Amino acid sequence: MSSGIITVSYIAASALFIMALSGLSHQETARRGNLYGMLGMGLAVVVTVFGLVTNNLTFLIIGIVAGGYIGWVLAKKVEMTQMPELVAILHSLVGLAAVFVGYANALDHSTALTGVEKTIHDVETYIGILIGAMTFSGSVAAYLKLSAKISGKALQLPGRHLFNLGLGVVSLYLVFVFIEQSAAGGGTGVLLLMTLLALVFGVHMVVAIGGADMPVVVSMLNSYSGWAAAAMGFMLGNDLLIVVGALVGSSGAILSYIMCKAMNRKFLNVIMGGFGTPATSSGGGEGPAGNEGDIKPIEAEEVADMLANAKEVMILPGYGMAVAQAQHIVYEITKKLRDKGVNVRFGIHPVAGRMPGHMNVLLAEAKVPYDIVYEMDEINEDFPDVDVSVVIGANDIVNPAAQEVPDSPIAGMPVLEPWNGKSTIVLKRGMSTGYAGVDNPLFYKDNTRMLFGDAKDSVDSVLKHLSA
Repeated sequence: MSSGIITVSYIAASALFIMALSGLSHQETARRGNLYGMLGMGLAVVVTVFGLVTNNLTFLIIGIVAGGYIGWVLAKKVEMTQMPELVAILHSLVGLAAVFVGYANALDHSTALTGVEKTIHDVETYIGILIGAMTFSGSVAAYLKLSAKISGKALQLPGRHLFNLGLGVVSLYLVFVFIEQSAAGGGTGVLLLMTLLALVFGVHMVVAIGGADMPVVVSMLNSYSGWAAAAMGFMLGNDLLIVVGALVGSSGAILSYIMCKAMNRKFLNVIMGGFGTPATSSGGGEGPAGNEGDIKPIEAEEVADMLANAKEVMILPGYGMAVAQAQHIVYEITKKLRDKGVNVRFGIHPVAGRMPGHMNVLLAEAKVPYDIVYEMDEINEDFPDVDVSVVIGANDIVNPAAQEVPDSPIAGMPVLEPWNGKSTIVLKRGMSTGYAGVDNPLFYKDNTRMLFGDAKDSVDSVLKHLSA
């Protein structure tokens, strides 16, 4: 394949990736964006494999087919509730690939580079392995947290910032040692030491971040995986990989920053595990936020009557709705109420669920119209006019403690404010805390009613009473 065709194909693939990011920025065009991304990746892979690869083509195709099949099976089997974990573990594979490519480059002596070119190549290799190892171990730690295989609480080790600083200083020093040893034909031992330090840093960075900030972590790791891919592009001299990695890295960083603003968090504080912020006392996350006698249970039939007689209804979905796969029944309820003349809207918190856009994807899957789905900033001021707010499996994102308890782990985080409405109905299995481990004062307020049970069973029962 001629170099001209390869160049044109790479430009076309880059354009498709940019169009994919543009499409994914809006719900209405998200499907089209995904299609553009798949076309771009397909074009890039075909052109690279058949245009640049000259040896071991059979093994490469076998690897592509095997990897594609595994990805297809995973995509078909994974539940929507497991998407955050899947995304995290896929990020780890990008980081691992960067590490392997880096070591392959470091051990490849077929190209005799000298002088400045050799130094630049060594730096590219070193940075690629460093970012890749951090991404790999950090993503595995995020997967373990999101899948509840390890605690979601922040692991705040004494002197953790000095520990991180020490790892950074040593890693910076080792790059000069590696350049010196690589010029003499060595350096593998230095790379192994740096890789170990990067793996430790990746794990420590993620476990030091609390559960409430994990959606930001997922987005941040997405950014890291992009920079790891860009580093691979520099190592391999592949312009398309550099472009794609830069697109993913920058878009992930921008998304992380936007989410931090939405959560009233400082970006640097989150990625450094709370660097520069005082430790909160344990009191914010311990003990009930009210008296058990203040809890007011409600039955599904009463909920149906309240919804049918309301003029304004706000539905606030959370992770519990995803776990119960209740979004389809929720939409059936929405259609019933709208047929009765009730104005129904959905309020989405930026970090509802376990990853950015989790609730939007679920509602889109259930065919909920985009024009009745609103972001938090668009509807928070409307709650005083809302007759009934229905909280489905959400906790931290509707928790008044963010505003009322200064030492709470979620203090300062902007939240949806259903307690300002006329009445709130909360669907939950029990009185357990949310992912941040904080009890919710909303459950004990005078205008809150608790509908206990599995979210899918509860909304199904409400739908039956509405249809009666």
